[in-house]
Amino acid sequence: MQRTTQILGVALAAICLVSSSGLMAAEKAKKEAAAKKSPKRTTLASISIAGGFPESAGGGGLFGETSTGLRDLVVRLHNVANDEKISGVVLSIRDASLGFGKLNELKSAVARIRAKGKKVYALVDSATGSQYQLACACDEIIMPPSGSLMIPGLSVEITFYKGLFDKLGIEADMLQIGKYKGAAEPQTRTGMSKEFRSQYEAVIDDYYEQMVASIADARLLHPKKVKELIDRGLFSAKRAKKAGLIDHVMYQDEFFTQLKKKLQVDEVALVQNYGKKKVDTDFSGLAGMMKMMELIMGGKPAKRASSKPKVAIVYAVGIITSGRSSTSIFGEQTLGSSTIISALRKANKDKTVRAIVLRVDSPGGSALASDLIWREIERIKKPVIASMGNTAASGGYYISMGCDQIIAEPGTLTGSIGVVGGKLVLGGLYAKLGITTETISRGKHAGAFSSTTKFTDSERKMWREMMVETYNQFAGKAAKGRKMTRKKMETLAQGRVWTGRMAAKNGLVDRVGTLQDAIAAAKKAAGIKADDEVEILVLPKPTSFFEQLLGGGAEARSAVTSELGAEIRKLSPELHRQLGDIETIRRLFAEPSVLMLPYRVEIK
Repeated sequence: MQRTTQILGVALAAICLVSSSGLMAAEKAKKEAAAKKSPKRTTLASISIAGGFPESAGGGGLFGETSTGLRDLVVRLHNVANDEKISGVVLSIRDASLGFGKLNELKSAVARIRAKGKKVYALVDSATGSQYQLACACDEIIMPPSGSLMIPGLSVEITFYKGLFDKLGIEADMLQIGKYKGAAEPQTRTGMSKEFRSQYEAVIDDYYEQMVASIADARLLHPKKVKELIDRGLFSAKRAKKAGLIDHVMYQDEFFTQLKKKLQVDEVALVQNYGKKKVDTDFSGLAGMMKMMELIMGGKPAKRASSKPKVAIVYAVGIITSGRSSTSIFGEQTLGSSTIISALRKANKDKTVRAIVLRVDSPGGSALASDLIWREIERIKKPVIASMGNTAASGGYYISMGCDQIIAEPGTLTGSIGVVGGKLVLGGLYAKLGITTETISRGKHAGAFSSTTKFTDSERKMWREMMVETYNQFAGKAAKGRKMTRKKMETLAQGRVWTGRMAAKNGLVDRVGTLQDAIAAAKKAAGIKADDEVEILVLPKPTSFFEQLLGGGAEARSAVTSELGAEIRKLSPELHRQLGDIETIRRLFAEPSVLMLPYRVEIK
C-alpha cells in the first residue's frame, strides 16, 4: 500500500511538471509572437547646429530666452550621451559660425557621445571650413546630390583703416611697446609690417596643421592627400564622396530609409530639437500679456538658491573697458571691469561656490580695467581656473594669468603681451566739416589729450615712459604667474600672438582642453570627487530689456538707440562695421594704455 502511494505521488508530480512545462512553453511562444507583431524602433536625438552660439549666458531682452548659448548646446549633447532612451544623434549642420575654440568644444562633445557607443550622423546641405571639421567628428556625413563642400584652406584678414582715415581727415598718432605688438598698425599703416606678418604666418601654419590632421584622422586619409584636396577647394557632393570626404550622397528621407535597413528596425524615431528650452511665444489675451511682461522683465522669478556645492562660471566676453558691461549701437559687446569684478565677488562670497571658472573670450582692451580684474582674481582664495575660448589675447591674457590654472582650446588666439597707446587726431576731419577750434591752455603737456593736434615731442616722451612702465608690469606679472624668468618671458612676449596649442608648448598656458575640462579641474582643486555632481552658477546674470532701458548710462543708451544701429546695418553692412570699428577704437584709445589685439582680425 505504501509503495503504491509513492508510485502514485511520483506519477502525479510528473504530470504536474509536464503540464507546467507545457504552460511555460505556451506562454513563451505567445510572447515571441507578440514581439514579432510589435514594430522594432530606434530613437535618435535631432539637434540643429546653426548660428553663432554666444559664449555668455546671453543677453536679456524680449527674445533673449530663445537664443542658444554654446554651453547650453554642449549640455544638450552631454545629456544625449547619458540618455538611455537615445541610441544616436543626428546633427543638422547649417550656417554655423564657429571659431576655433567653439569648434573644439563641439567636437569634444561629439566624441563623448561616440565614446558611449552611440552613433552620430551629420546632415549637411553644404559646408565650409569649421562646419566640415565638425561634421568630420561624426560617424557618418550625409549630403544631398545638390550639395557642395568647400575646403579652401585658411586665411587671416586684418582690416587696415589708414586709407579711410586719410579720406576722412583723421590721423592716428600711436605708440606701441613690443616688437610684434601690431595693434596700432591697422590705424597707422595700409598693410602689415615684416614682424606683424611673421607672427600671423606662424599662427596660420599651426591652424592649418590642426585642420589637416583633424580631417586626415577622421576620414582615414593621408595628410598629404588632405592637402591636395584642400588645394582643389570646391567639391560637388558626388566628387566629395569619391574623394572620401563624405560618406553618403542622398536625400534625408533616403538616408533614414537606408538606416532602418542597416539597423534592422521598422521605425527611426526623431526627437526634434532634443533638450532645447521651449519658450511659449503665444502672447494673446491676458495670459499672453503676462508672459510678455515676464520676458521684458527678464523671465520668471529666479528659484531659491540651493545649498548644493557649486562651480561658478564667470563669463568674461568682449572688449575690456572700465565701468559696466554694455553693448554699443553697432552691436559690439564690452566686458566692463565693474560688472566682472561684481560677479567675481558674488561667487567668492557665496559659501556654496567651491571653485570658479573664468571663461575668457576677449581680444583685450583697457590696461586699467584688465589690471583691476586681475587684482580681484588674485584676492580670491578659492580655486580659479581660466578657460580660454576663441580669443584670450593681450588684456584677455592679462586677466587669465591671475588664475591658478590656464586651460586653452587648441585653437585659442592668445598671448599678445604688449602695450599700445595714442589717440585719433580729428583736426583734419573738423576742417573738412567746417569746424574750427581755439584752445587756451596752461601747462607744458596740456595738449596731450587734444583731439585736434598730434603729440609734441615732450608729450610723446611722457606717453611712452608711461607705456613702458605698463608693459613691464604686464610682462613681470606674466613671468611670475607662469613661474618663468623675466628673460624667458621676453622671448614669448613683445606683443607676439600664439595659438592655444603653441602656448601650451611654450608654457604660457598649462594645457589645452575644453570648458568641461576646466570645470573638472576646478572640482579637483576644490577637493570635489570627479563623479560627484555639482551645480553650475552662471555669472554675471544677463540684464533684461527693462533693466537696460531704465538702468542708465551706456546700457540705457544701448537699449534706446539700438534701432539706429540696425537701420545703418540695413543701409550698408560694411559702413555699419566700419563706423562700429571707429567708435570702438575711439573709446579704447581714450585711455593712455591699451592691451589689445589688432582690432579687426578675421581668420577664415
